[in-house]
Amino acid sequence: MMDEDTSAAHEVFRTAAPGVWRWRHFMLGVRRCLPLAVSVAAYGVVWGVLARQAGLGLGDVALMSALVFAGSAQFVALDMWTASAAALPVGAIVFSTLIVNLRLVLMSATVRPLFARMLWRRALPMVFFVTDENWALTMGEAEGGYRTVPFLVGSGSFIYVTWVGATVTGRMLGAAFADPARWGLDFAFTATFLALLIGMWRGRSDLLPLLAAAATATAASIWLPGKWYILAGGLVGSGVGALLAPSGHEGDDAAI
Repeated sequence: MMDEDTSAAHEVFRTAAPGVWRWRHFMLGVRRCLPLAVSVAAYGVVWGVLARQAGLGLGDVALMSALVFAGSAQFVALDMWTASAAALPVGAIVFSTLIVNLRLVLMSATVRPLFARMLWRRALPMVFFVTDENWALTMGEAEGGYRTVPFLVGSGSFIYVTWVGATVTGRMLGAAFADPARWGLDFAFTATFLALLIGMWRGRSDLLPLLAAAATATAASIWLPGKWYILAGGLVGSGVGALLAPSGHEGDDAAI
């Protein structure tokens, strides 16, 4: 049930001119993302510190964060990084990061209805801003009626700026944070996803998909090489959730 403030804000958004409505949803996404951005900044600094230790220059860090914009994939790539360009396992890095990022295919599929009335050439640049954090925020906004493209892009673009800025900062201040664990920064990544998990919890109906995903990911991490456990857990958890979900479609999914 929405509180009075949320209901009033929602009514204003619905009656405002399209441009104003979209801008307000965009800024709402930014505001809702502020707490998560703190954790994103923390593990972004960690990545920047590790990148410095791996021998990446300031320009390398800025370029990779701006173009790749995928924290988990960048951590995987950093694990394989070598000081010599000739010895860099490009094929292994591309394949490993592809596997890690396959979950984004599933996530992007769930937000596709939001772009139903939008041309592909307009939609594709916006999908670039889909991350674990703002995807979870957007999918959790169905009750408030804010599951919209502006909300998704607003929260995603704020995370983008935070991520690039934090990784560059970590690279510049790497000497001061030689051991991220000493400052507790190594836990930021885990803390972020625990916060997302708690925020999306709707009750007992979520328990079975979560347990199925966790059990599958754990087993896959033991029996399968590389990062396949991420995709396996996501597929099984999503499948169980889809089987248990009630039939019907939400009206807000097509909002742009």
